[in-house]
Amino acid sequence: MRLSRRVLLGAGLAAPVAGSLAACGQAPGQTGRILRSTARLPEAYATPLPLPPVKRPSGGLIEIAQRTASVEILPGLRTEMMTYDGVFPGPTLETRRGEAVTVRHTNSLALPTATHLHGGHTPAESDGGPTDLLVPPGFEQHHAHHGGHEAMADPKAQVRAGKRDYRYPLEQAATTLWYHDHRMDFTAPQVWRGLAGFHIVRDDEEDSLSLPRGERELPLMIADRAFDEDGALRYPARDPRLLGEPGVEDRYMAGVLGDVVLVNGAPWPEAEVEAAQYRLRLLNASNARRYALNLRSSDGKPVKLVQIGSDGGLLDRPVEHDEITMASGERFDVVVDFRSLAPGTTVEMRNGLGTGRTAQVMRFRIARRATDDVRMPEKLADVPEPERPDGAVVRRWHFRQAKVHGRRGWGINGKPFDPAVPQAQVPLGSTEIWEFFTDAHHPVHVHLSPFQVLRRGNRGPGPMDLGWKDTVDIRPYEAVRVRVRFERYAGRFLIHCHNLEHEDMAMMAGFETV
Repeated sequence: MRLSRRVLLGAGLAAPVAGSLAACGQAPGQTGRILRSTARLPEAYATPLPLPPVKRPSGGLIEIAQRTASVEILPGLRTEMMTYDGVFPGPTLETRRGEAVTVRHTNSLALPTATHLHGGHTPAESDGGPTDLLVPPGFEQHHAHHGGHEAMADPKAQVRAGKRDYRYPLEQAATTLWYHDHRMDFTAPQVWRGLAGFHIVRDDEEDSLSLPRGERELPLMIADRAFDEDGALRYPARDPRLLGEPGVEDRYMAGVLGDVVLVNGAPWPEAEVEAAQYRLRLLNASNARRYALNLRSSDGKPVKLVQIGSDGGLLDRPVEHDEITMASGERFDVVVDFRSLAPGTTVEMRNGLGTGRTAQVMRFRIARRATDDVRMPEKLADVPEPERPDGAVVRRWHFRQAKVHGRRGWGINGKPFDPAVPQAQVPLGSTEIWEFFTDAHHPVHVHLSPFQVLRRGNRGPGPMDLGWKDTVDIRPYEAVRVRVRFERYAGRFLIHCHNLEHEDMAMMAGFETV
C-alpha cells in the first residue's frame, strides 16, 4: 500500500495570522473567534442530559469501531459525524488501576486517525503519537505537494491499516481520563467531528471513600460546536476533505469557538436529579473555548462546587470553589450538594466566560427527595506538597507565534513541530522543572507524566492548579513553573498547546525519554 506522506502526516503548515493577538480575544477571556450557526437552535434546557454507553474490558480487551454515523444533536436534524462506535461522545471506558487493558480500534472512516489516551501513563508505542496512524483498509491517496512545501518526513512513524491495538498498563491512580483523535495537522477538525470519549480509571483506594456513586456520578463532556441550517457541522477548515492543506481559514487561526454548548453531545441539556449529593466529572473537550463554571439555584442562591479531583486523580482534601475555570483538555472532579433544595427547584450551570447563549451550559432539576449517606471525607489521598528538587534541570518552553515554513503560525521555542526531531531528551527517573511562557491563552498539555504546579507568575499555584495535572491553563504573557518526574516508559512523547487549532498549526514539540 503506497501512502502519500502529504496525506498521512500533513505538512505542518499554518495559515497566515489575521490581525494581531489583540484580535484573538473576540469573546471575553478567550483566544479564538466565534463561528456562528445558521441552524435554528433549540431552547435551553429542553433536551434531557444523555449519558454515553459504558464499556468495560472482557478478557483484558475493549473493541471500538471508528465509523461515520448520522446522529441527532439539534432536535429534528441529523448531523453526520466521525464517531467511536457510532455515538457522540464515544463510549465511556471503565477500567481498574493495575489491570492492563488492550483497546482495539478498527478504522472504517475515510481518513487516518491516531487515538491518544489523554492523561494516560502509557508506553510510547500506544501513546497515539500524531504520526503513528491507523488508516482505513485500502486507503491510498496521491497528492501533489501544495505551494512547493514538502511533507515532513518521520522515519519512525508506525502506520497500521484496518486495526490497531493500544495497550494501557493503567499503573496510575483512579481518575478521569479521556481519549481523542491526535492525527498530525488534523486533530482539531477530527475531534470537532466527534472523535472524543471518556476513560475512567477506578481503584480500591477511591472505592473505600464515601463519595457519590452509581446514578449519582455524572461524566459531563462540555464542548462547543456550530451548525449549518441542515444540521451539518460547520468548521472553517482550509481543506474540508482533511486530506490536503491543514489548518483553518486565516481569521480563525487563534481558535474556533462554536456558539452551541453541548454537554454529552446534547445542546444545553437538563439533568433530572434527586435532592442528594452528586459527583460531576467535568471535562472541557472544546477545541479552544475556556469556561468559568458556576451554579445558581432558581431562587438566586449560589451552589458550591467542591473539588475532589484534578486531571491526575484525587486531591489531598476537598476544596470549595464558587467558580471553576477550565481550559481545553482539563478535568475537574467535583461534588455538588442538592440536599437542601426542594423538589421542583432548578440549578443552572452558567459560564462566566460566555456571551449570549454560550453563557448557558446546562441545568439540573430536583425531581424528588432522597436518602443520602455520603459523608465527604476530610482526607482524600496522599498528594505530596510540590517541592523543587535540588539541582533539577530547568527547561523553558515558549508558546508563541512563529514562522512555519515561511508563514506566520504557532510554535514552541520559535520552532514549528517536526516529528522527526525532538526538542529535548529527558533521562527516565529524573525530576525536572519545566517553565511555560506564552503570548496568548495556551492550555499546555504534557504527555506521559503528570506534574505539579509550583508557581504562576510571581506567586504560588493558583486555585485551579491543585493536585496532579497534565494540562495547565496559561494566560497571555504569563509564566508557569511545574515539577514533573518522568518514569517507566522510554520513547517519543509530546508537549503541545491543547487549543487544537494552535496544535494543528504546529504548536507542538517532541521530547524523548531515554
